[in-house]
Amino acid sequence: MSFQFLFRGYAAMALFTFGCLGFAHATPANMTITGDAAPPIGHYEFCKENPKECAYAGGDAGPAILTEDRWKAILKINYTVNTTIKPMTDMDLYGVEEKWAIPTTAGDCEDFALLKRKELIDAGFSVSDLLMTVVLQPNGEGHAVLTVRTDRGDFVLDNMRNKVKLWSDTEYTFLKRQSADDPARWVKIQDGRAVAVGSLK
Repeated sequence: MSFQFLFRGYAAMALFTFGCLGFAHATPANMTITGDAAPPIGHYEFCKENPKECAYAGGDAGPAILTEDRWKAILKINYTVNTTIKPMTDMDLYGVEEKWAIPTTAGDCEDFALLKRKELIDAGFSVSDLLMTVVLQPNGEGHAVLTVRTDRGDFVLDNMRNKVKLWSDTEYTFLKRQSADDPARWVKIQDGRAVAVGSLK
């Protein structure tokens, strides 16, 4: 099967998905922020080593307007990074338990997210809409994803799936993410989905 054929199919899927996005949810399509949070130590050290990645004077530009072209860019970058970067632990790569870095060939969950963030910035997205996010998996293990903040909701780019979902449609418990005002600062997320679902009964 040719790459051109696959890409045409992918583009058709992107268009179909964009047109069929549903936004009737029991919980808000955008996350609720409740206050400041301590940054993950890995991100703190990443910022010290890469100050330009964490410096932004533009403030909060507001959620990105989710056009069809932007949706295609989100899907393409999520898929490309997921299929070109090899999953590998920090211990295997660097000999340490935790190190955040923009990968070239291999990395773990936060590295995938950092590369997607960089690629989307290069594609014209605002820094204030590309937010590193820490979640808990259903098994209780920590995980990092990239949140893309839009006028149609907060979407999650995850190295464990190629499908891009609204945060409220994932199985994760959301803990904290970068601030939209300052990429070096982190904020707490109020994940009230269990309450919202319970209130519908």
